[in-house]
Amino acid sequence: MRGTALVLGGGGPVGGAWMTGVLAGLADAGIEPGRADTVIGTSAGAIFGSRLASGEPARELYERQLAGEDRIDLKVSLPQTLRFLWAALGSRDPERSVRRLGRAALAAHTGPEAEVVDTVRGLLRGAVDWPRRTALLITAVDASTGSVEAFDAAGSDLALLEAVAASCAVPLVWPPVTLAGRRWMDGGSRSTTNLQLARGYQRVLAVSPIPSAVGPHPSAQRQAAELAAEGADVTLLTPDPAARRAMGRDMTANARRADAARAGHRQATALADVDTMAAL
Repeated sequence: MRGTALVLGGGGPVGGAWMTGVLAGLADAGIEPGRADTVIGTSAGAIFGSRLASGEPARELYERQLAGEDRIDLKVSLPQTLRFLWAALGSRDPERSVRRLGRAALAAHTGPEAEVVDTVRGLLRGAVDWPRRTALLITAVDASTGSVEAFDAAGSDLALLEAVAASCAVPLVWPPVTLAGRRWMDGGSRSTTNLQLARGYQRVLAVSPIPSAVGPHPSAQRQAAELAAEGADVTLLTPDPAARRAMGRDMTANARRADAARAGHRQATALADVDTMAAL
C-alpha cells in the first residue's frame, strides 16, 4: 500500500472554516497535515487542500478565518434549495439521483461561469500552479453523466484554478464549469468527501465538515469503514456536537465562520493524541 492521504471534504464557507480550525489544531499539536503524501480535495476541501499542498501553513488558513478573510458570499434562495432537494431526493438510486441533479444544474438560470472562476481565484490566493512537493487530487462531477473525476497535475491539462472552480460549482447556485468540452459541477454532489479515492493508501486522515451528501449516496463513515476493512489505518474527523452548534444549519452564514473555526481547533486539539490520530 502507498503512504498517507489527507482527504478534505466539502462544506461551504462555514464547513470550510471548521476544517481550517481542525487542520490548525492538528498542526499545533504536532501532527502536521501538510506532510501527507497526497491531498484529495472536494469543494471547500479543494480550496484549502490546494493552499495547504502549495505550502500555506494550516495555522495561517485558520487565522484568516478568525480575521474574517477568505469570505464567500453564497446567496442561496428558498426556490434554489427546493429545486436542489427535489432533484437530489427524487430517486433512491444513487446514479439516477446524481443525474437528476446534473440535469437541474444544467437547466438552471444562474450567473456566468466566470463568476465561479473569479471567486475561486481570489480564494486560492497564491496557489496558482499545481504543487510539486505534494500530490494533489481535485474532484468534480460530470453534470451530464454523474461520474466523478479526480484532476491532478500529471493526468490533466487543466490549470489548478480550473479544476478547483469545477469542484466548487454548487448545483443550482453556481453554473457548471465548462472544461474540455464537458460541464462539471461540485465534487461533493454524490460524495461530500470522496474517500473512495484514498483506496490503496496505508494511512488516511479525512476531515469531513458534512459527512453525507443529499440523496441516496454513501456517507463518509461508510466509505471510511470500507477502507478500514481493506486494511487502511483510517481516521475520520466530523464535527462534534459543540462544533455543530457553532456551525449552525446554514453553511453559507459568514457570521458563523470564526466560531466554527474555533470549534474545529478545540475539537482537533482534544483528539490529537498518539492513539487517536495515528494516521499522520
